[in-house]
Amino acid sequence: MRDRFPDLSRRLLERLRPVVSGRLDRGMHPYGGQLFAYCCFDRERMTALQLDCPMICIVLYGQKDVWLGDRAQSFPAGSVFVLPAGVPMDVVNIPDATNGLYVALRLDVPNLPEGIAPLSAAERLEGGATGSFGVPLSEDLVEALCHAATSIADGSTGETIKRLRMTEVLALLRPLPEARALFRQSVAEEVAWLIATAPSESWCVAEVARELGVGASTLRRRLSVEGTSFRTILRRERLRAGQNALVAGASSLAAAEAAGYSSRSHFSRRFRESFGTSPTGRR
Repeated sequence: MRDRFPDLSRRLLERLRPVVSGRLDRGMHPYGGQLFAYCCFDRERMTALQLDCPMICIVLYGQKDVWLGDRAQSFPAGSVFVLPAGVPMDVVNIPDATNGLYVALRLDVPNLPEGIAPLSAAERLEGGATGSFGVPLSEDLVEALCHAATSIADGSTGETIKRLRMTEVLALLRPLPEARALFRQSVAEEVAWLIATAPSESWCVAEVARELGVGASTLRRRLSVEGTSFRTILRRERLRAGQNALVAGASSLAAAEAAGYSSRSHFSRRFRESFGTSPTGRR
């Protein structure tokens, strides 16, 4: 990977190595939010490692070897790769021969920000087309990764800016087969995302199931296994849309319409049940 993109890898290292300077102690070091730095001084192997959420990893010093199923890949300094959640893998961290350091930045992606779509039914069926989880670099991706990492590491940066930077990274990774693991979600999350795209629509189980490429009974069963239901998700996403409309300055009537409620009183009742207060938009 580094040999294919030497200039971009070098630029990535020049921009991100200063982020970890002063934090080159053994172990995991959180920067707040979803950014971590990991450092070790000796070769180490971890077997059957499973991540709680998918992550983007950037090797800054040394090399990381990963065995995932029947695939094995090596990532030297300047590489970017994506690892999935919930899949056992073996990894080896190899310190740099010149300075004795292995250091990597880790960007966790526990959920997708607004505007970033999960995998479609067709994409899920395709699987990993390339068999690789090393991400090809581009100028835009290098800039986006550097902006995201430096923004999250800066304690004075607001949460809105941090979310925007991560959204920029994910938007660039979204078309890449190598990054597909970032966009796989639970069935409940997929249903929620679909409803959130048009909360005022008259959604039903059959229509959502068709959009996701499964049968209605299968969708109900999978949601039940995940401890939720279609009705619960539909109500939550619609009320969230109504809440967002109120925050934006809409009247309670307009918020009810945005949430797909034909009755303002019904909307107010459900809103109070969920948020503990009545809608507070203009009347």
